[in-house]
Amino acid sequence: MNILLMVVGLGNPGKKYFETKHNVGFMVLDQLAQDFGVKIDKLEFDAATATVRLNGERVLLVEPQTYMNESGRAVRQLMSFYQIQEDEIIVVQDDLDMPMGKLRLRTKGSAGGHNGIKDIIAATGSSNFARVKVGTDHPAKQTVVDWVLTPFSKDDRPLIDSAVDQAVNLIKDRINGEPISKLMNKYN
Repeated sequence: MNILLMVVGLGNPGKKYFETKHNVGFMVLDQLAQDFGVKIDKLEFDAATATVRLNGERVLLVEPQTYMNESGRAVRQLMSFYQIQEDEIIVVQDDLDMPMGKLRLRTKGSAGGHNGIKDIIAATGSSNFARVKVGTDHPAKQTVVDWVLTPFSKDDRPLIDSAVDQAVNLIKDRINGEPISKLMNKYN
């Protein structure tokens, strides 16, 4: 089962978290799935998945169903089953240390305080996977937990919708073979 790329959107399952800041990864994956005409609804290894076939290659879309802080379990299990290497993974995450709607592509690095990324690093033993970070800004008065688990404001929504579109385009460019270095110059 050759997989060209595994794209993992981070978020929390359930209606309660559907449009929250912490679920930007799910928002990007949902848009990507819609663009490819698939549904992320196959349940396997603690995740909802969909497989897209493009030019003879397969791309695995993944939304862990373990809640954010335990995302690593699903990622590790899928990597093992499908024989996926770290450099074949892109994780889409929210980042509250970046301005609302800003996009940044990284090839590796620390978790930067993000518990979902921290758990993936712990579960896989590696931090050498690409991340698409979507800025959700830092709370002014709320606690971080309250901030990331609340929906986007009416004013922030256009910024996030644009960032989701950019993230989808970035992932499509990667699927089509553009090197990460070129994508970093284009999208960062």
